Amino acid sequence: MITLLSARLRRLLARRHGAVVLFLLLFLSLAGVTRVLLLLKSARAVDWDFGLVGVFLVGLVFDLSAGLLWAAPLALLLIFLPAGFFTRRWAQGVAAAGFFGAIYLLTFSIVSEWVFWDEFSVRFNFIAVDYLVYTKEVVDNIRESYPMPLLFAGILGVSGLLAWLGWRTGLLQTWFQAAPEPLARRARAGGVWIGAALLAGLALDSDYIPSFGNNYNRELAKNGAWSLFAAFRNNELDYDQFYPTLPLDQAFKRLKVELAYDGSESLSGDGPDTLRYIRREGAELRPNVIQITVESLSADFLSIFNRASKLTPNLEEIAGKSLVFDRFFATGTRTDRGMEALTLAVPPTPGRSLVKRPRNENLFTLGSVFRHRGYDTAFIYGGFGYFDNMNYFFGNNGYRVVDRASVASADITFANAWGACDEDLFHWSLREADAAHAGGKPFHHFVMTTSNHRPFTYPEGRIDLPSKTAGRAGAVKYSDYAIGKFLRDAESKPWYKNTVFVIVADHCASVAGKTALPVQNYHIPLIIFSPGGHLPKGHITDLMSQVDYAPTLLGLLNWSYATRFFGRDIRTPAGGRRALIGNYQKLGLFKSGMLSVLMPMRRSAEYDFEDKTFTLRERAATFTDETIAYYQTASHLYKNRLYREVGAEEQARYARESAARRTAVTSLP
Repeated sequence: MITLLSARLRRLLARRHGAVVLFLLLFLSLAGVTRVLLLLKSARAVDWDFGLVGVFLVGLVFDLSAGLLWAAPLALLLIFLPAGFFTRRWAQGVAAAGFFGAIYLLTFSIVSEWVFWDEFSVRFNFIAVDYLVYTKEVVDNIRESYPMPLLFAGILGVSGLLAWLGWRTGLLQTWFQAAPEPLARRARAGGVWIGAALLAGLALDSDYIPSFGNNYNRELAKNGAWSLFAAFRNNELDYDQFYPTLPLDQAFKRLKVELAYDGSESLSGDGPDTLRYIRREGAELRPNVIQITVESLSADFLSIFNRASKLTPNLEEIAGKSLVFDRFFATGTRTDRGMEALTLAVPPTPGRSLVKRPRNENLFTLGSVFRHRGYDTAFIYGGFGYFDNMNYFFGNNGYRVVDRASVASADITFANAWGACDEDLFHWSLREADAAHAGGKPFHHFVMTTSNHRPFTYPEGRIDLPSKTAGRAGAVKYSDYAIGKFLRDAESKPWYKNTVFVIVADHCASVAGKTALPVQNYHIPLIIFSPGGHLPKGHITDLMSQVDYAPTLLGLLNWSYATRFFGRDIRTPAGGRRALIGNYQKLGLFKSGMLSVLMPMRRSAEYDFEDKTFTLRERAATFTDETIAYYQTASHLYKNRLYREVGAEEQARYARESAARRTAVTSLP
């Protein structure tokens, strides 16, 4: 049997396009090895049942499709090379070098997938696309996190071994010895290969991969190269095209019922807008606000949520003097998603974050509300703000930008690929606060940290865990140390007592899980500390997500204002509590014990959620329309440029009109 297969293989190779067959064999073999390695790496999380057979069968289909796409340029090239081209010795040398290069790239891709899986527990996706754009940060990060000389040497060694085997078995020689073929025959053969590649690219879609009941199994069924291709093709998903919809007027009508729970007055009537006015009684508070947004700070790292954790003594002390939100959830899985929700208070629409999309200028943001009350608003970031389009987004939505590129080299005492250490960042923040105070302006500063990120390096001697080798635990403890030091340094400032300090995460450290939206891995901290006693202390146990942060903060300040926020002040008694969570494709609405999920191909599902085991059990749909209303309207407002800033003059006009309406109502007999 083996002899027969070998004979048939050699007949296939003994043709001009035999090189395509050889490449596909190599591609399929290494893709299979990759799947096995990732399976072993995630052995504890994978469901070891008969479904694994399906994982490998589906994986083979996508491996073959990806291989055909990668081989298409080779098939095209082989059509046009002269008939006797490979009879020349130098041409055979070029072909052998190309064979080795292909092996090296495919072996390199195995290592790349391993590294990516180690970080995100998924195959290549939107993040990988962004990483190809922001090459410097990614290369520096990998170089600082892994032993690169050893990795490259290993890749070179394995590639050399595989190339030697290809030569030793005579496969290459069989192809070199193929009889010359006329152009017409080469064109027919090449056309078949290219047609197969085009068919694979057009007919297959990653959404056709079954769920397998475990997201790890589903990710294993994918092919990394195919997933990268799909991410390039689908970097932005049009909601109306891919997701369940309602008639637009019904979607906005349903949403406005949800938004009215905060007691606001609608200013848009029946129109497609979220504009409304929130009126408060009594005097407004006008403290400074410093929002410290901490990279990848899962709630589980804090001892106030996980008693076993000893990593955050400073945050534990601060929490004891603060208002703590016990059931606060991130809307997404990356920093730009956290920024989007914390500034815009919008649901995580499918595809990339609004921070990185075009036409994201002059939006309605938390910063715009502060700015129109005379506040100095600034975005202060430890890294280079061009990454993830941060500088453009904040700079075109009313924030001054202070990042690593804008400070003097003397202001950076320690840095890695992602940015200056948190201590340096907080030093810049103190300076910016001093300058605003000296200028007689209150300030709202959005401070974004970077230290709690791979390669997990930080200045030595600050904590009892070594830089880098302690991994995530060391980075978390260092971030906690830096925050504690920042607040102690701020105590000596004249503006300290009149400042509210917000400590919030952008997202969790890991969102990997067996389910498509592992709710428990979206739980993050929100702590609001008011050393001057302006705001209450204690705990709020109501369910909420990052979209509720901005309106809740402004509610604590007792501000009246016109708003387009999708979130609401969580302290208002009316209305059911919910959290909006999502990833790049799946959009969720979480209520206590229940989860509704919208998916591409106009699919939706609802589940009962078990708090202790984190398992989902599918149930009959009861609030899918509510979920659709949130996401469909958010996509519509962005797409039609309706989620726009409410200017100072507009704010003043809406305030006068609201007061007039109130006077008219109270004067009625």
